[in-house]
Amino acid sequence: MGMPLGDIIFDIGGGVPTGKQFKAVQTGGPLGGCLPASALNTPVDFDSLIAAGATMGSGGMIVVDEDTCMVEFAKYFLAFASAESCGKCVPCRVGGQRMLEILTRITEGKGTRADVEKIKEISRNMREASLCALGQGTPGPVMAALRFFEEEFLAHIDEQKCSAGQCKPLVRAKCINACPAGVESPAYLALVSQGKYAEGLAIHRERNPFALICGRVCPAFCEQKCRRGDIDDPIAIRLVKRFMADYETGHPWTPERLSPAKSQRVAVVGGGPAGLTAALRLAQRGYKVTVYEKLPVAGGMMTVGIPEYRLPREPLFAEIDNIKRAGVEIRCGQALGRDFTIDQLFQQDGFNAVVLAVGAHKSRRLGILGQEKQGVLPGTDFLRDVSLRRADPAVTAPIVGKRVAVVGGGDVAIDAARTAWRLGASEVHVIYRRQYQDMPAHPEELEAAAKEGIQFHFLVNPVRLLGAERLTGVVMQRQRLGDFDNSGRRRPVPVEGDELTLDVDVLIPAIGQTTDLSWMKEDGIEVTRSSTFVVKDAFNTTRTGVFAAGDAVSGPATVIQAVAQGNLVAVAVDQWLQTGQMVKPRYETARPDIVQLTNLDDYANARRPEAPELPVTERRGNFCEVELGFDEATVREEAKRCLRCDLEWMDVMGIARPQLEKVQA
Repeated sequence: MGMPLGDIIFDIGGGVPTGKQFKAVQTGGPLGGCLPASALNTPVDFDSLIAAGATMGSGGMIVVDEDTCMVEFAKYFLAFASAESCGKCVPCRVGGQRMLEILTRITEGKGTRADVEKIKEISRNMREASLCALGQGTPGPVMAALRFFEEEFLAHIDEQKCSAGQCKPLVRAKCINACPAGVESPAYLALVSQGKYAEGLAIHRERNPFALICGRVCPAFCEQKCRRGDIDDPIAIRLVKRFMADYETGHPWTPERLSPAKSQRVAVVGGGPAGLTAALRLAQRGYKVTVYEKLPVAGGMMTVGIPEYRLPREPLFAEIDNIKRAGVEIRCGQALGRDFTIDQLFQQDGFNAVVLAVGAHKSRRLGILGQEKQGVLPGTDFLRDVSLRRADPAVTAPIVGKRVAVVGGGDVAIDAARTAWRLGASEVHVIYRRQYQDMPAHPEELEAAAKEGIQFHFLVNPVRLLGAERLTGVVMQRQRLGDFDNSGRRRPVPVEGDELTLDVDVLIPAIGQTTDLSWMKEDGIEVTRSSTFVVKDAFNTTRTGVFAAGDAVSGPATVIQAVAQGNLVAVAVDQWLQTGQMVKPRYETARPDIVQLTNLDDYANARRPEAPELPVTERRGNFCEVELGFDEATVREEAKRCLRCDLEWMDVMGIARPQLEKVQA
């Protein structure tokens, strides 16, 4: 009694297994309530739990992770409580059944927003009119789930999407469901297993035009949810994709136009993954599209934020050329606010709509004494300068033979550290205020950095920089882990009086990025406190005709997440230009029907192969690609390990499977 929930769950209970994210804790049994990560500091006592939205009840706890659907979770407890009703009073006997029917509709993708209000009304009546505590408490789990996870209910209703991948009618396969762009992984895996690489690539490009790029740098959300991983190892979907795309590089892609040519013109500001995807989809719908890019080359953070040892420039520029072949004009060296304004795009250049996809290229400042000293290089600026002018001695001179420290634990921080090591730094340190397991960078990148000799310093935070005009060292304060924050991680708390000094010549802060809004004046576009654009359901900003997508809306994210927003904003712009209506977009493509030709029993014991890499001894002083990819035989065998969950979904939903004869024909 009195111990915080987080201490019980993480210290006594051991935390969430297999590295998954904590999502909620249900206290009090089937009539209790679920609490999110923001409630982990709640002490376990009667009054505190009730105030937080739960109950003490039986004194038990059920902890759930990211793979739990909160709608299904609430439905589970409601089904139990409804079955326990004695039936004496109508509010309990009928109310529970009506709510259960509504939740069932929602989990099947057949719910409406009116159903949410109906649940609240029934719950209120059950609490006030039921004769006993069972009826009065039955709505508890449902109302708690609605209170803290209403966005999940609305996703089931508005998008027919279960983010946890548990509601079978809405989830064809967990890998498809986990991909932000909804790429049909099982279909192209099946085609790759048959050696039909062009057909598989065509299916991939319907949802994501950057197979060469994402085959190298995607975090592979699909693999994280792959059901084969519950048996042994997830399918190496990303590496299969990479081979498939690499194999077809000799056949340049010209995206086909899906709609007749239109007279309207659309300007896309920003040539990163979101902007290029939006431009492609709009061009395929018949619009004349021009992309304005501030940098001298297109690609955004794909070009200037991801080092070449992860993403070589040849496949990157090859995919950008595909966008150009669709009829998209890309004008580089054109900065919003310097070379043109939004007013000029509308009034002088005659564009009918504008999509802002300007990304998040501005590094956050450390906010400590001495951050203006020579030798302090912001993370995104450092990576951009290296990418654009790597052969320039003026760029490499500050690094060669120097002691370098990078502050941060994300992808930019690790990319900066590994880049500095390649440029000849004598020492490279990474300073992070939390623990290793809290670092948001991809685990593969962290492992690679350790192999390359990068030194990690955990539970320390820079407080001031040493040196006169030029940096000579950084003073760090030790941290201890305190209460939980809203992400479910413990907050680092400074340990007063416990400081240590690290002698360095170069410091690279990489603690996050924001959108550069210095161009904004009187454009009528509202932004948030986090320097992202305020957008509504149709990705429309507060200025008519101006839409936004990508990192400038979501904050720094991945290439595939930007692609997903690019797909959607193109649909929204098309709907507005054709109908004048702002409608929440749905990006629809045909469901591929690809039969399973492999006997899965033959691959029951097959294991995921190790990805070959360039030896560490050959990486120093160059930017050669580290991950080498699979050969054809390995790729085809790996693709055959896929369990084809999409075919199981067809069986569950009563949909006829594709005919083998049709495919062979």
